[in-house]
Amino acid sequence: MHTEPYALRRLAIIGCGLIGGSFGLAMRKAFPDIAVVGYGRSNSNLMAAQQCGAITHIATSLPDAVTGADVVLLSVPVGAVFDTLSAIAPHLKPEALLMDAGSTKQDMVTAAAAVFSDAAPNAFSLANVVPAHPIAGKEKAGVTNAEATLYNDRLVILTPTPQTTRNATAAAEAVWQATGARVIQMDAHRHDRVFGAVSHLPHLLAFAYMNGVDPTAIPMGGTGFQDFSRIAASDPVVWRDILQTNRTVVLDQINAFEAALADLKNSLIQGDAETLTSLITQASVRRKAWKLSSGRVPSNEDDAA
Repeated sequence: MHTEPYALRRLAIIGCGLIGGSFGLAMRKAFPDIAVVGYGRSNSNLMAAQQCGAITHIATSLPDAVTGADVVLLSVPVGAVFDTLSAIAPHLKPEALLMDAGSTKQDMVTAAAAVFSDAAPNAFSLANVVPAHPIAGKEKAGVTNAEATLYNDRLVILTPTPQTTRNATAAAEAVWQATGARVIQMDAHRHDRVFGAVSHLPHLLAFAYMNGVDPTAIPMGGTGFQDFSRIAASDPVVWRDILQTNRTVVLDQINAFEAALADLKNSLIQGDAETLTSLITQASVRRKAWKLSSGRVPSNEDDAA
């Protein structure tokens, strides 16, 4: 396939928000002559993406966006992946590299297998599909907050399908590295279990907390409240789809959390200060030992799904 970064001429981004917009900016910085075609449901958002330089052209339809593209990035809610793949399948050129940027990966693998079970009339196949998950984000979403440096030293996880070729995976790795990212590979099933624990459950707990906390107490919240509740402000549609898509894993994580919460609750009911101290100490030690995979000190800009 001819998707090595030095051969890139045309990039299509489906969904020009923070993630897609930042990808476009980063790719244009790395390859100033590349044409970046954007498509999305909101024309005003696409115009904003063009104004900030995330894309160079606005497509009027999905076929228009992907026709002739060397690389196609889907940056849509995970619930829209299957329909989007179905719509673009007949229009992809055979050697195109197709990636997504969703927070769940088994669904992308399954959807791609269903859509590309047989080579399309245009000869595009699963061989060139490389699901991806950039572990990057910001507290504020939207293309107006996109940055060319968003992926610098951030982890991007690739979960190739069983049919994905080594050349396609290598091309995807090179593309993401061009944005400044560090790239690793992981099985899609393991990916979803890992991120069900470290991302999907924390978001669900933040939603539950904000729904359960006394609203009259919220104005008195300080930095602890800010740190814990920040991700509760995340996009409702995006997180509805993520939680539903990964619901089996999330339900397992809820069960584990309920058991841990029950231990703390029981120590309070019984007035068992020793057990309470032990449980808090265990949590404190684990948290103090944690650091980002890059070794960076975590910050409130780290809001990846």
